[in-house]
Amino acid sequence: MEAVKFLLTGDTSVSVEFGNEISTEINAKIRAFNIALSSSGIEGIVETVPTYRSLMVHYDPEIIGYDALVKQMKKLFSKLGSIEIPPSDVLEIPVLYGGEEGPDLEFVAEHSGKTVEEVIKTHSSTEYLIYMLGFTPGFTYLGGMDKTIATPRLATPRVIIPGGSVGIAGEQTGVYPIDSPGGWQLIGRTPVKMYDAARAKPILPEAGGYIKFRPIDRAEYEKIKAEVEAGTYECRRYPRKEESK
Repeated sequence: MEAVKFLLTGDTSVSVEFGNEISTEINAKIRAFNIALSSSGIEGIVETVPTYRSLMVHYDPEIIGYDALVKQMKKLFSKLGSIEIPPSDVLEIPVLYGGEEGPDLEFVAEHSGKTVEEVIKTHSSTEYLIYMLGFTPGFTYLGGMDKTIATPRLATPRVIIPGGSVGIAGEQTGVYPIDSPGGWQLIGRTPVKMYDAARAKPILPEAGGYIKFRPIDRAEYEKIKAEVEAGTYECRRYPRKEESK
């Protein structure tokens, strides 16, 4: 295993860094270490937060100090090879592409040398790994987007982007869970609430899972939107085929 770095990030947290690139291999190590850590019985750990290349570990310094925590965590590395990572589910997110919901779709198509229909097909044909959540509650940082539709960010960010907007920035794609500023190219919108403080589980996606976008038309968008408002809509989830064999 590549040398793991422990970076002091404050008096109550430490970042365990597994590499310097975004990759599924590093993500698997982070997930395995997180599982090992959660079952280790180490007292004083408050919360863990996965990122692209590391795992942020928050701890209570009144229960365990930095040096003692790092010493305990280092003992877990020998066990990572035997950790069985649970199969990931795919969360299906319906998206109305283009129009007012996706004002930048035509620009993405022009920049990519594709038709609008080809961009939609390309974007919705991938199961995207959710590397991490951040920026705003439930904002998904996804991996695996086809590079042929990669498009630069907007030169001038928008002051407000509606929650549910699906965007592209460089080789990344994701969903804005709430109204917020942003500079991504907007290609569509989902009626699903990725974040809802009133739900028992406010954040819908989970790091380590996958997202698959499903194109829908206006009629289905309005139907799902009404069901979401009524609290009766549930996104389809299914196991990844590669992992269910």
